[in-house]
Amino acid sequence: MKIGAAIFLGPPGAGKGTQARGIGLRLGVPAISTGDMMRALAAAGNPEGDRARTIMGKGDLIPDEWMNALVQERLKQPDCGDGFVLDGYPRTRGQAEALDAMLAGSSAGIKVFDFRIQCEDVIRRMTGRRVCSSCGAIYNIYGKPPRQAGHCDRDGAPLATRDDDREEVIRERLASYERLTRPVIDWFRQTGREIYEVDASRSMEEIAEQVCRILSAP
Repeated sequence: MKIGAAIFLGPPGAGKGTQARGIGLRLGVPAISTGDMMRALAAAGNPEGDRARTIMGKGDLIPDEWMNALVQERLKQPDCGDGFVLDGYPRTRGQAEALDAMLAGSSAGIKVFDFRIQCEDVIRRMTGRRVCSSCGAIYNIYGKPPRQAGHCDRDGAPLATRDDDREEVIRERLASYERLTRPVIDWFRQTGREIYEVDASRSMEEIAEQVCRILSAP
């Protein structure tokens, strides 16, 4: 099924990444997370990775030129031929304009989803998030706790808290979102694209059904 480009926008902690992965698998297209790309880079142990880790640790955004180049290279891969889900990009108007240029002349349509959630709900979700240090499985001590506290259900490995899931970093990321990314939605609307609003406080199943129905429509 060709779905074109699905863009998931919304504040950190709105569930975009979880939905992107699940919907990508369901529709047979890649879910491209720029956050995952940058975390992998930060763990690489080289000067570029050190720079990425410093920026992310402050809750700041990666510079547009850097992020645009990474995304453009990823979209050239064959698995993006039938479409893809973008999680965490574009985050600025400059990135939105760059993406528009990348897709110019292609047959891929663009559908923009605006995941909406209250600030305090985001903080609770993200400070409660725990990630398996081995397989990457994600838990939440408030909503989806592991069977054994502090350990992954799959492989028993220790669970960790991401550096960017600290409350002070989350609040800075939320402020950056409102200042830089929220206007991206307005920019897409000005280009004539419909914005599909998603109530991110609903269950994962309800959200997935809504998004898949829209993406599957002709």
